[in-house]
Amino acid sequence: MAEPTPHTDTLTTEFCLRLGRAWATLSRRLDSSLGSHHGISFADYQLLLQLHRAPGGRLRRVDLAERLGLTASGVTRSLLPLEKIGLVTRQSDPRDARVGYASITDTGRELVTNATVVVDNVSRNALGGPARAQLEAASSLMAQLAGVSH
Repeated sequence: MAEPTPHTDTLTTEFCLRLGRAWATLSRRLDSSLGSHHGISFADYQLLLQLHRAPGGRLRRVDLAERLGLTASGVTRSLLPLEKIGLVTRQSDPRDARVGYASITDTGRELVTNATVVVDNVSRNALGGPARAQLEAASSLMAQLAGVSH
């Protein structure tokens, strides 16, 4: 890896500042659209999508926290309102009472499928029409920043 220079340090800092601003703007747009169409936030959508994609529609709460970049208690707090409205359920492990699972319900599956149309539209409008190579490069960089494999 090359030694950073004052110029690259400035560029990386500027990139991170712009990334933060872009995330705030995109998150507001997604929250607004998802809230008005489906009554959920973008954070709720991300949680439901992770469960929807999981084998059997369920994950251990600690694994869900890891995938979302949250703490276990943060996931528990996020699950409560979704559980109250019937989008997720909690399950315990019959072999280990310390292990808890979150599971998406049929209603949650239907909602996340419909909400994905809204997310796709907002994303397309926000990004315009970048080339596939640009999206792949940016996506790889975001995965690197998030510490996940792409």
